[in-house]
Amino acid sequence: MNLKFRKKPVVIEAFQMTRERRVSNVDWPDWMHLAWQLGRETPGSLYPTKEGTSKGTLSIGTLEGQHLVSWGDWIIRGAKSELYSCKPDIFEATYEAAFTSNLVVM
Repeated sequence: MNLKFRKKPVVIEAFQMTRERRVSNVDWPDWMHLAWQLGRETPGSLYPTKEGTSKGTLSIGTLEGQHLVSWGDWIIRGAKSELYSCKPDIFEATYEAAFTSNLVVM
């Protein structure tokens, strides 16, 4: 019986949240802007942790409930467009940059 498994290589999108990026959302990717428009605590939503705050930390709505995004955490958009947060040390140990080719095949 095999008890060891390796993750399949899957390309994800990720954005590291800092205080500066929280105050100004100009660098946010489109998928984060869309998540911001969803209702509080809706799976896939992104919202201020404390209702009514604008400069505090963020939370992500998931099927398991609210997940806190701390400063420096990465917000990841997974293979099925789900959102989740990841601590910087885990992100560094788990992910590497994916390079995509802009070549056109004729």
